[in-house]
Amino acid sequence: MPFWVELLISACLVIGGLFALVGSYGLVRLPDPMSRLHAPTKATTLGVGGVLIASMVFFFATEGRLSVHELLIAVFLFLTAPITALFIAKVHLHQHESQEDLPRPLEGAGWASYTAEGPTRGVRDFPPQADGAPAAADTSD
Repeated sequence: MPFWVELLISACLVIGGLFALVGSYGLVRLPDPMSRLHAPTKATTLGVGGVLIASMVFFFATEGRLSVHELLIAVFLFLTAPITALFIAKVHLHQHESQEDLPRPLEGAGWASYTAEGPTRGVRDFPPQADGAPAAADTSD
């Protein structure tokens, strides 16, 4: 294998490792859940992406064929990371924020997390507006 290919693979591994380290450190050290979800969804995803690129380059250089396994892993990772972040953010909203503390949504719209029927822990129920959307809290005082 040529030296420049080994150098490229090494650079991808080191860069991927640094991103994974920063993402893991941020997951442990950031102060609240809303800050913490940026670490695994951004930095760690880039870290795994760097390792996957290094693996694709290695197998292409040694076997002369493109490995689609790494591409499938990357697609799966890039599709699931934002969904996981959305779930973590929704849990945080339901456990730590009330509807009146959130910014007022557009006219005629409501917060999807708070418009479900049934009891919601930590959220006061607001009477529905004429269009069926729950009324937002009056923050004018």
